[in-house]
Amino acid sequence: MSERELKKTVDALIKQEALPGKYARTVEQTILPLVDQIVALRSQSAGAVVVGIHGAQGTGKSTLTLFLKEILSTHRGCPTASFSLDDIYLTRAERRELADAVHPLFITRGVPGTHDIELGRQIIEKLRSAGANDQTPIPAFDKSIDDRVPRQDWPVFTGPASVILLEGWCLDARAEPDEALDRPMNSLEAEEDPRGIWRKHVNDCLKGAYRQLFDQLDTLVMLKAPSMESVLEWRTLQEHKLAEKSRSAPKKGEPDGGAQGLRIMSDDEVHRFIMHYERVTRACLKEMPERADVLIEVAEDHSLGLPRFRFT
Repeated sequence: MSERELKKTVDALIKQEALPGKYARTVEQTILPLVDQIVALRSQSAGAVVVGIHGAQGTGKSTLTLFLKEILSTHRGCPTASFSLDDIYLTRAERRELADAVHPLFITRGVPGTHDIELGRQIIEKLRSAGANDQTPIPAFDKSIDDRVPRQDWPVFTGPASVILLEGWCLDARAEPDEALDRPMNSLEAEEDPRGIWRKHVNDCLKGAYRQLFDQLDTLVMLKAPSMESVLEWRTLQEHKLAEKSRSAPKKGEPDGGAQGLRIMSDDEVHRFIMHYERVTRACLKEMPERADVLIEVAEDHSLGLPRFRFT
């Protein structure tokens, strides 16, 4: 397709996602080189290429994935499927069972141990082996009700995928040495996990089932946040925006009145929430940049730097 048609696609996505106009430059300088790299990988592969996109909360994983999927599928002849680790969370009932059996902190979704890893592996396998008319349901999770969307409402991908995009905040995280778990990372670990049962189970999951899923990746893209402090600031700002959206939304009974039912966290609640992810996030920020196949620095203003490709 022509450059004009590509521009129309980019402009439409920018409008759809309410992004600033300058994001078009990000597409040109950051996303298109990454598209070209993925196309090159696909041309060298006998089957679908699985691209992992890692980034802490607020780094723009979902936005990057959306642009990659649309450009690859529509303008590069690479049918592309995508899903997030968020899409394969355990159901709330399953997390309640895990919380009862292992540790109460597992009721909160997000950390390793709260995903259906086998479901993720099955999705990748089905997308790789699908025939021309086969349909692969892609799981979806509704955060507003903290539960998985009913299977009959999952989006469907038709045919085999040339590229599979898998994104997540802890994607391809490595387990820490056991001795690193002895010292609490924050007040949540110190006060609510004093014996280290929760964090040890999280770490064990990274050694086992999660490693089997992450080993499916053909290449790893890291969106690197400036710091853990930035992640907390971004997540707090996100909650403020959600609160403002909720206040300005129609009341129940009016169009879109469901926004009134959103659960808005206070700043202290956001801080506690982020503590669940702090250990793994800090470890990834420290060690992953040296091994990621593509490193993209995320600035304080959320802008993306130029991709740095690691050629082996």
